[in-house]
Amino acid sequence: MQSFPLLSIAIWLPMIVGVLILAIGNDRNPGTVRWIALIGSILGFLVTLPLISQFDNSSAAMQFVESADWITRFKITYHLGVDGISVWFVVLTAFITVIVVIAGWEVITKNVAQYFAAFLILSGLMIGVFCAMDGLLFYVFFEATLIPMYLIIGVWGGANRVYAAFKFFLYTLLGSLLMLVALIYLYTVTGSFDMATWAKAPLGMTPQVLLFLAFFAAFSVKVPMWPVHTWLPDAHVEAPTGGSVVLAAIMLKLGAYGFLRFSMPIAPDASHLLAPVVITLSLVAVIYIGLVALVQTDMKKLVAYSSIAHMGFVTLGFFLFSQLGTEGAIVQMVSHGFISGAMFLCIGVLYDRMHTRNIAEYGGVVNVMPKFAALAMLFTMANCGLPGTSGFVGEFMVILAAVKFNFWIAFLATFTLILGAAYSLWMYKRVYFGSIANGHVKALIDVGSREFWMLMVLGLLVLFMGLYPKYFTDPMHASVANLLSHVAQSKLQ
Repeated sequence: MQSFPLLSIAIWLPMIVGVLILAIGNDRNPGTVRWIALIGSILGFLVTLPLISQFDNSSAAMQFVESADWITRFKITYHLGVDGISVWFVVLTAFITVIVVIAGWEVITKNVAQYFAAFLILSGLMIGVFCAMDGLLFYVFFEATLIPMYLIIGVWGGANRVYAAFKFFLYTLLGSLLMLVALIYLYTVTGSFDMATWAKAPLGMTPQVLLFLAFFAAFSVKVPMWPVHTWLPDAHVEAPTGGSVVLAAIMLKLGAYGFLRFSMPIAPDASHLLAPVVITLSLVAVIYIGLVALVQTDMKKLVAYSSIAHMGFVTLGFFLFSQLGTEGAIVQMVSHGFISGAMFLCIGVLYDRMHTRNIAEYGGVVNVMPKFAALAMLFTMANCGLPGTSGFVGEFMVILAAVKFNFWIAFLATFTLILGAAYSLWMYKRVYFGSIANGHVKALIDVGSREFWMLMVLGLLVLFMGLYPKYFTDPMHASVANLLSHVAQSKLQ
């Protein structure tokens, strides 16, 4: 099982196909480019399926491990592996890439080759982040993801795209530079870039706090947590539909994943010490950002703020230091990948037809697009956290863990369900219900087979995860238990 380099193929196959598309790329044969991109993304997704089918749920150890010397002088290795915490994100990334390629099929007519190549290369880099077991390798993949996304927003985005791309790049780069300093410090202490070695290093409280703050600077911006969230609504509004889908479904998860891989295992005592700060910031995100979402007039901005609120739930779950809370947070991350991706695709469907995202310009869409309105209703309900959908499972687990931790934290956290229902249903009511608002809405045509099946697959996954979450939580148990037992052990002598 371990002899076949599945992880390397999952990382490099989409990147090689992306480079191939760039080599072919000119807009005289966009059809060929689209098919190569689709085949490449599907093959990349199929490669990740054995990670689930052959995964040993009883083991907390890294699986499908690959290791090769890279820069021997500094003991930097090309070291890959997945455990129950990361395996679902590898599969999710590859799956979302297929969806994004299909979503841009007829919509993208300018620089087609470069568009699809950027997404395929980005897919490989993001999978690399989730698989890396060497600190510097993680950093290289983590930073490299900025480049394709910067281009996606800056080239194919809206009118303010250059401003949004710059803001996205500078915000995320600034935090990451502090993480690089932390990685170099850990290398000087341990003489290695191996992340497992770092987790075992005996560190005093002061170094732990400084390391935690350095990692927090990098990962909180990426999540993004309040108050360093302001780049996300701008990036979402200006990004093309595919860019918004990848940004919400995968890129926000890179920061949350970093907390589980770096902050908690390397600085466990500092994590416990500073947990009240993280929990407070998470609750502010859940409540304040939910209120901000209520007053948005742009559909994309509303869903962008909704993402920040939902990711606040994730960071809350992590820093309760309970099996239920951590697993609930990971489930919420996977679920949010499906739901937010679908929400942005729905907005993209309307934008392609009407060329506006302003809620006031719509009304009565259900009268002319009944199939589409039914699918959009499912995703809106999932975004509210309706029982039976994936949106409920993670939030319920985190709230349950929060009740055991502190009733008042749980009480405040439940506001996300109330506010989520308020802004999601308010938007749905204004856009889809009522009489037909104007001639533009009257002229709308319901979704074609490409759009319908793209959304239908996401809808089925949202329902499957909501009705049978055990399939998703079983691989996590051993790894999460192992992480929490490590975090519970003090490194202070």
